[in-house]
Amino acid sequence: MKKQEKIKVLMLGPDRRVHGGISAVVNNFYDAGLDEKIFLTYIGTMVDGSKLKKLLKAVGAFMVFLVKAPGYQIIHVNVASDNSYYRKSVFIKTAKLMGKKIVIHQHGGDFESFYYREQNRRGQEKINKVLSMGDAFLVLTPFWKSFFGHMVAEEKITVLPNGIRLPEQYQKTYGQHKLLFLGRLCRDKGVGELLEAVFSLQKQYPDLQLYLGGIWEDEDLKKEAEKHSGFVTWLGWITGAEKEKYLRQCDIFVLPSYFEGQPVSVLEAMGAGCAVVASETGGIPQMVAEEETGLLVAPKDVDALREGLRRALSDGELCRRMGKQARDKVEREFSIETSMERLLEVYRKVLELS
Repeated sequence: MKKQEKIKVLMLGPDRRVHGGISAVVNNFYDAGLDEKIFLTYIGTMVDGSKLKKLLKAVGAFMVFLVKAPGYQIIHVNVASDNSYYRKSVFIKTAKLMGKKIVIHQHGGDFESFYYREQNRRGQEKINKVLSMGDAFLVLTPFWKSFFGHMVAEEKITVLPNGIRLPEQYQKTYGQHKLLFLGRLCRDKGVGELLEAVFSLQKQYPDLQLYLGGIWEDEDLKKEAEKHSGFVTWLGWITGAEKEKYLRQCDIFVLPSYFEGQPVSVLEAMGAGCAVVASETGGIPQMVAEEETGLLVAPKDVDALREGLRRALSDGELCRRMGKQARDKVEREFSIETSMERLLEVYRKVLELS
């Protein structure tokens, strides 16, 4: 396309500096050059911080949206559940009133609970109506396509897996007993079960080290981890070269979440050749095949997590094989370049250019 013919997309989502999965997905698209393929403007609608700070950000974002939206062909809304849904529903309704083409990109791993447990029938009908306003509806896995299929017309739904840019291949040492966790440090991510499992396994594997990359959201869990600082290290929220360093150094990646969409952190670990031990929830089984690209454990089950970690810790050769196959799977199925081309095709289809 010539420069003046580029598709014009106004994308909405959390601020790109927010610690979370949607921000990681958006930043990966930018790193892959999406903003060079199309005319792309991004509006951050949420920031980390106090309720007041979040409210001011949302109001300011809506004001910017009202000014900018008329000049764009497509409004691309990244949305999860809970407050993310309520916040983005305002933008979706407004874009509909403006007569804009709308792409709704659903990321939330807990939407099932949000929809069925927190909503009455009237609330569910409202959600169905808002989500159906999209001209295209993007989900991360076939499971979510089936789930949203009764809310949104099936022909609108496209499975668009998350993607990452693969790091260069390098020699990884297995059998080191170095575990890495990346994500929010809270109960929902299974950090309580992880600490309990690691505390007992360290007696059998005295050289075991657990590295926690993330921001603490639970003071009690933080205190528990600090009691075992000899083998549990808090890294803070790590990005870029520092994150790559720990993905290289650690031979096992663990994510025992209660629910997930399709975590970018697991893809990054697989791309780095780590042996993955993760919960069998959300989109994780699409990435982690048992004893092929990792080990799956039941969420909220400390015994299952302990056994999964024990298998990985006790068998360096198994970790080596799973790590290699995980890297190969990401290269085949989850490259950011492939995801970007699929997204561009969705844009073209919405605008009837293809």
